[in-house]
Amino acid sequence: MTVVPFERGRLEEALLKGLPDLLAEVRDRLVEHWPDYAAFLDTDRDSVLGPAELFVHRLLDMSIANLNSPEETTFERGDETVRRVFEEIGRRQLQEGNDLTRLLTAFQLGARVAWRHVAATALRLDFAPVHLAALADSVFVFVNQLSFSAANGYLQEQIDDAMARERRREELANLLLSGRASTEAIRSAAQQAAWRIPDTAAVVIYSDGDQLPAGALIPRLEPGALPIRRNGLVVGAIVPEPAGPGRRLQLARELAGMAAVVGNSVAVAQLPRSLEIARIAVRLRRTGVLSDDPVFADEHLDALIVWRDEALVAALRDEMLAPLEGETAAARERLAETLASWLRHFGDRQAIANELSIHPQTVRYRMARLKALYGERLDDPESRARLFLALEWPGP
Repeated sequence: MTVVPFERGRLEEALLKGLPDLLAEVRDRLVEHWPDYAAFLDTDRDSVLGPAELFVHRLLDMSIANLNSPEETTFERGDETVRRVFEEIGRRQLQEGNDLTRLLTAFQLGARVAWRHVAATALRLDFAPVHLAALADSVFVFVNQLSFSAANGYLQEQIDDAMARERRREELANLLLSGRASTEAIRSAAQQAAWRIPDTAAVVIYSDGDQLPAGALIPRLEPGALPIRRNGLVVGAIVPEPAGPGRRLQLARELAGMAAVVGNSVAVAQLPRSLEIARIAVRLRRTGVLSDDPVFADEHLDALIVWRDEALVAALRDEMLAPLEGETAAARERLAETLASWLRHFGDRQAIANELSIHPQTVRYRMARLKALYGERLDDPESRARLFLALEWPGP
């Protein structure tokens, strides 16, 4: 079939000449529901004319292609400039806080206005019906493609913005844990990361070493948590206001089954201390001294103090339990158990008997043996305190 020649030159010239009127009508139609877009068309007319002219040129390209191959009215490599222009429009919408749906709806409105202008111009120039059909198809296909490009730009900006925000949050976490940042530096980094500086915070870290479900922790925590990343893995977080109303119960739910440790609540400037205490708690959880899930370090400060240095604990036990070395293993166990109960109950024989489920006379016998082994040390308050620590914290 012979196709009537598409008189591009006259139509292109007429459409370009009519662009100001087209944009003016689009602006007037936008005023009621999209006043910001209408204002943009007024104040940024020069930046709008460029994409509008691209629209006209590419519209005619597509119409001619559509006449020859109706099934192939799509973006081609030559449309890369157009695609980039409208992707940038989509990016700017997110940057300016505009909703994507509003933009796409405005595009559809613009498409209807554009088609009326294109159709009126083509009819005035006596274009053939087949050419009008090709133009109509091209207008709406092209606008859909432009809408897709703008939406893609909007989405990419969201992804880039989220990645940048995550990097800033990680950098802020590192800064807070460095212990070397000034108040002004922290305030500036927090502002860039869109993080409200709390009165108090705590460090949460895993206790399972290399068996870390990377990235699994942060999604469980409330949005204010800052990720702590090491070697590409999220190994912990900084959580705000851990001692606030209901926060402990909330954290316990969020961290259940994560083998996590929550450091003590401190002022933001003291977060390195919370990290240090959390690390001690992690070590004690790995060795079995602590078994909660999660572990709240401030509930086990006595254990953390005692077990901060295992060598010192071992030395204390060796010293304080040395008098029992001459006994058999079974006798040592019975005597140590009785001595610990005696210290806990301040020598109350009946309470000791009840706790150990033995006869008070047995308590008397064992204490006589212990006094023979320890002598005056059982009457010395300092020695009793050291014995209590040695017996209460027997090690993993």
